[in-house]
Amino acid sequence: MSATSASPSSAPPPAVRRAWMAVLARTPRADLEAALERALRDIPTPTYDWLRPPEIGLAMVRGRVGGSGDPFNLGEATVTRATLRLRASGDAAAAVGVACHLGRDRRRAELAAFADALLQMPEHHAVLHKQLIEPFATQQAAKRAGRQQDAAATRVEFFTMVRGD
Repeated sequence: MSATSASPSSAPPPAVRRAWMAVLARTPRADLEAALERALRDIPTPTYDWLRPPEIGLAMVRGRVGGSGDPFNLGEATVTRATLRLRASGDAAAAVGVACHLGRDRRRAELAAFADALLQMPEHHAVLHKQLIEPFATQQAAKRAGRQQDAAATRVEFFTMVRGD
């Protein structure tokens, strides 16, 4: 194993990391910036190097007929992505943070990539997960539930009556 890769026992499971990255991608910049600032008060802020500075591009959005049918190209969406590597201290492996979100906000991508890298560090994970991810995940779940309730209120049930012979 190379000196730059994390040991398998310290790396978060892919599903766990995917979940927190999804939360970070949906979090507005102002909220993310404020929460990250609060969380980093008690933690020495590490420095980082850019592997891919924030860049804006287009991604093809695909859909499926009926949600499960044949895929088709729906159109393009603007996305911003960034990748950074924390500077390693001592013999610790340097964590790589990745961010990708809809829109053109470079600072938001930088903050999300930085948070992703910090969340991979075992010494910071518990505190940052509690202060960053849990509140935003709860907030996003509540919004999603509200939208589902609104949609369910407009649902119409159709049925067919059989005419007698």
